[in-house]
Amino acid sequence: MRKNFRIALAGNPNCGKTCIFNALTGARQHVGNYPGVTVESKSGKFMLEDIEIELIDLPGVYSLSSSSPEEGVVFQELTKPGIDLIVNVVDSTIPRRSLYLTTQLAELHIPMLLTFNMADDAKKKGLQFDLPKLEKYFGSPIVQTVATSSSGVKPLLATLKTTLGTLDDHGVPMLSYGADIDDAINAVAEKIEALNVTRYAHIPARFFAIKLLERDSSALKIAEFSPVYSEVEAQIKHLWDKHAIEADTFMADRRYAMLAGACRDAISSTLEKRREISDRIDAVMTNKFLGLPLFFLIMFLTFLFSFTVAEPLMGCIEDFFGWLGDAVGDVWSADRAPLLRDLVIRGVIDGVGGVLVFLPQILLLFFAIAVLEESGYMARAAFVMDGIMRKFGLQGKSFVPLVLGFGCNVPAIMATRTIESERDRRITIMVLPLMSCSARLPIHSLIIGAFFAAYTTAGKASMFVLIYLIGVAFALVAAQFMKSSLFKGEGEVYLMELPPYRMPTLKSLMLHMWDRGRMYLHKAGTIILVTSVLLYICNNYPEKKTFSQDYDAKIAAVEANAKLDNEAKEAAVSELENTRQAEALEYTVSGRVGKFLEPVFKPLGFDWKVVTAAIGGLAAKEVFVSQMGILYSEGEADEESEPLRTKLAKVYTPLQGFCIMLFCLLSIPCLATLAIIKRELNSWVAAIGEGAGLFLLAYLVTLIVYQAGKALDIGTRLLG
Repeated sequence: MRKNFRIALAGNPNCGKTCIFNALTGARQHVGNYPGVTVESKSGKFMLEDIEIELIDLPGVYSLSSSSPEEGVVFQELTKPGIDLIVNVVDSTIPRRSLYLTTQLAELHIPMLLTFNMADDAKKKGLQFDLPKLEKYFGSPIVQTVATSSSGVKPLLATLKTTLGTLDDHGVPMLSYGADIDDAINAVAEKIEALNVTRYAHIPARFFAIKLLERDSSALKIAEFSPVYSEVEAQIKHLWDKHAIEADTFMADRRYAMLAGACRDAISSTLEKRREISDRIDAVMTNKFLGLPLFFLIMFLTFLFSFTVAEPLMGCIEDFFGWLGDAVGDVWSADRAPLLRDLVIRGVIDGVGGVLVFLPQILLLFFAIAVLEESGYMARAAFVMDGIMRKFGLQGKSFVPLVLGFGCNVPAIMATRTIESERDRRITIMVLPLMSCSARLPIHSLIIGAFFAAYTTAGKASMFVLIYLIGVAFALVAAQFMKSSLFKGEGEVYLMELPPYRMPTLKSLMLHMWDRGRMYLHKAGTIILVTSVLLYICNNYPEKKTFSQDYDAKIAAVEANAKLDNEAKEAAVSELENTRQAEALEYTVSGRVGKFLEPVFKPLGFDWKVVTAAIGGLAAKEVFVSQMGILYSEGEADEESEPLRTKLAKVYTPLQGFCIMLFCLLSIPCLATLAIIKRELNSWVAAIGEGAGLFLLAYLVTLIVYQAGKALDIGTRLLG
């Protein structure tokens, strides 16, 4: 018996396929994208006694009709050689609908093992299966599983071992669609067989004949089949003349009729139909009055959980990297390769720390999302928000990633993978950077603290709410604009499946969290790290050798001044050192670029210092605050730095402060966001276009607000 097999895992969305994949492969998984599309590819390996199995988790689909990117991918994967067995996961609580895909998989004549999952839920519904009869019907063995249970996949492993030993003796499905359809299929199949297309010799001509009669887009793209198109059209016309119905619709009707007969003979119910617990919960969760408030409450609790639990962990990571930098500085003396030492401590260690500090928040957020997804609530959230989002050219599933964007745009963009429509997904990704992420919070805190400090607590909170609402408003308007211009087309209708509520398994939740966290570190982390190192170089070179004043002499004079106490000396010395640092920064690449671009940004009320800080904010928006602190000689100068706020209020007007906040809100959050956009859309053009478009939007809106404010004399007086 062979010792290596390649198995494809296929099934509908929400059938428990991913739970089975995780249970079998554990952490031995590889996650990526299929070439040319944004559909996720997952594969993993596991050992079945002495047999090594590569398991391919195909995207969840309802059919092989190629009407979506996912269906096209599944079609391509299953028609390529190399698949030894298809494990078809079926939701046994709704067998008639789930088996529709099975009829198409059976036509491939690839050995198949049917896994009737959620057997416990089916039993509670009173469903009983005549498995031998169904096995004969589909020509495949059937095993019942409960993927959410630790021991629920053991029957699958036992049956799988037997099935792999008898692949050459797999059955032939008893599928017939009626004499008229079968005749049309046979006529086209004979023409296909005569072509002798070698790359599809392992797939029966009957399968492709059916797909061509259905006008399947993937089948029609196969150039070798073009000689049979005339026969296909002749048979389609014949079926139309006889039944006055399109061939693809006719095939779907016949499949469902065939399944109705099979299910009637082999599936029975021992209980009267009663209202499910899920239906009772949905009476509240999707209620037209309660659904929306409950959704916002659940999302609030999700963020509260991720931010509250992550905060002490983030503090520990910050302390660790602070300690690591000090430790390296103590071990590595300043006179040994000082430039490299400074780069390692301030560039590499600070860069890695800046990435990893957000990891607990990202992991916990994905953990909470996984709970919502696997419990079945996320489908309800999309249903509740669908009506509202469609008014702005989006669908309900777009709302969840938009809300997640308030935490971090990077994982929010990853979360758009739940959106089936490629057009809606693209629009959602393109408007997501307009949601005010947590990286912008230090900027909002700094500006509001500097220019709106006289407000009451409620007034300052209102300013926070205002800036967030501005981002939401621009995102929705931009979505509506793109839907009616860049992505024109008729609105697509989606069948929203509301799966029954289930208890997620800890293993599945942890694997989901690990997969997404690893992706965040690998993709976003490397970009931020490289950018941080580059910014370090730009902020420190070229070095200024000659200064406008002798700082060393002044520092020595302060230290020798007996009239000053130690605290006053430290403050004066710190002021002089920071002033020298600000002058040195003006001489560096960042400072020179800021000076060069100052005329471009002057109509927005920005000077070269704001421009320089905005350049630093390309790595991460928090860098804007630290850059401003250096420029205004306030040491660390984070958002809690009162002296920095005081100095800003003396230099800039409230109008300028608001415009700084507005520009940072509407421009790109960070380069990592553009990198994730490129990755998800497989297009540098889209990523660069997004960056350019957001910059143009931020520039024009800020220009209008600043010039209008000046003309109306609103907030144009210094507070300091």
